[in-house]
Amino acid sequence: MARKRVVVLTGAGISAESGISTFRDANGLWENHRIEDVASPIGFAKDPETVLRFYNLRRAQLGEVEPNEGHRALVRLEEKYDVHVVTQNVDNLHERAGSKNILHLHGELTKVRSTLYPELVYDVGTKPIRLGDVCERGAQLRPHIVWFGEEVPAMYEAAALAETADYFLIVGTSLLVYPAAGLYEYTPERCPIYLVDKSVPSIPRRYASRLRVYAEAATTGVPKVVDELLSLA
Repeated sequence: MARKRVVVLTGAGISAESGISTFRDANGLWENHRIEDVASPIGFAKDPETVLRFYNLRRAQLGEVEPNEGHRALVRLEEKYDVHVVTQNVDNLHERAGSKNILHLHGELTKVRSTLYPELVYDVGTKPIRLGDVCERGAQLRPHIVWFGEEVPAMYEAAALAETADYFLIVGTSLLVYPAAGLYEYTPERCPIYLVDKSVPSIPRRYASRLRVYAEAATTGVPKVVDELLSLA
């Protein structure tokens, strides 16, 4: 008998509990930078050195943090379910926790790609990238990140996964950043939706009958959901 499928959408909230700065603070800044300066093609064209330095610092920070109980609990689900994690986060904490099927919607911090040949992608881990570092065809390297104003190519695959979900779990996301914010809308009509977030985002009333809300941190809420789902398997 085929295992039931759990599709998980994770956002900045789950990584924040490991010590990673959330994407945007109350002032609309990202670690004291204007977002358009460090997370847009225009910002990179204007000042590539600053953008590269910014991501170098974020990449180095990855070596100082660890997956938390929320990340690890999702791995336990794989004992009895076909689990697919769709994440808005660019860190590698899901991978380090042990999750097997991970789809990064907004790119990966530990990878870089060619500015002229986007199919040339390289895994650099936590190493810095500087102006003058080029791909095998001589073009400058840039972060392998989906910036504002760029398409989210993995969204099509994410939507296809949501359509096949038996259970859908939303963790640590404001549901304000599209297109990822609308991913739950692709779920089957009777698919239960679990939501774990200290600040419960708004979801249309028509989903109320299948929505289970845990208004708490990922480190405590996700293990509770996982225990419930494992008891149902």
